[in-house]
Formats: sequence, structure tokens, C-alpha cells
Amino acid sequence: MDISSKGSGAVVARIGIVSVSDRAARGEYEDRGGPAVKAYLSDVLTSPWEADARVIPDEPELIEATLVELVDEAGCCLVIATGGTGPAPRDVTPEATAAVLEKELVGFGEAMRAVSRPHVPTAILSRQTAGVRGSALIITLPGSPKAVAECLDAVFAAVPDCVDLIGGPRLETDPDRVEAYRPH
Repeated sequence: MDISSKGSGAVVARIGIVSVSDRAARGEYEDRGGPAVKAYLSDVLTSPWEADARVIPDEPELIEATLVELVDEAGCCLVIATGGTGPAPRDVTPEATAAVLEKELVGFGEAMRAVSRPHVPTAILSRQTAGVRGSALIITLPGSPKAVAECLDAVFAAVPDCVDLIGGPRLETDPDRVEAYRPH
């Protein structure tokens, strides 16, 4: 477990990072999506947080169980999953995520695809999504480190307010990197 302690006096937020990849789970391929998420969060968050990272294969039941465990048992306020968002037969992360969500937040997926489209014509094939389970926000991203950064840049200003609204700990961001928007 990694702990970032840029902030002080605040509750340490638990953040789940799930890399969904058959090859990475078998050790045939280096996971790059999860480390990209962790690097992004280290760059953007100024409040204390700790990561609970997992690398799992593209198995719907395992993805569901991992998301449920991270939220319901580990107490994560934010879970970011990478990989398995394309149209290939083994790309099942959006379906597995939808199965455990209480509320889908379709604007996240729309914003992420919109920001990626000018850079990658195939961005329209990606099926990123987000939603709420209990007091946690779950976001799914493509597995590419470049896409992780682009997609999170597109939505992260709304993440702290969303986590506030659903009862999670206060997440603070570096305003020079991403300015959190909190209208509530």
C-alpha cells in the first residue's frame, strides 16, 4: 500500500486502482495503466491518500467482485479501473462495472470520449463509464497511459465534488494541475 501525505490533518482517502488485463495478470505484459493512474493521482491530489492496487484478468465475475471488495470492504471512496473498455470480445469492464453500480454517471464517459477523439480516431470505440456504489465513485478508463491522463484531465475537476456529495472524504487538488469545482 502506498501513502501520499502531501496534505496534513485530513482523513486519508483510500483509492482503488484496478488494471484489467489478461496478459498483465498472467505476467506476460507489464501493467502500464495502473501505474499511470497512480502517477496521475500523485501529481493532482494534495490531500492524503493511499492506493489499493490490483491487476486482474478480463473476467466479468472477478471484475465485479474486485470492485465490490474495494468499495464495500476496503472502504475506497474512489476506484479507477483501466483496461477492457474496447469492443473486443474480452473487453467486459463496462458491463461488469454497470452490474455493481447503483447510479451511472454517463457524463463522465461522454467527456472522456470527447477529449480523446481529436487525438485518436478510434476513441469512439472506447466504452469508458463511471458511476456510484455506496459512498464511492467508480471510473473506468482505457489501459493506455496516454489515455489515462487525457481522460482523467477531462473529468477530474468534478471528482472531488462527486465524492463529497456521496459521503466520501474531502479530496483536495493542486489548482495548478486540476482545479476542483465544488458548486455544492
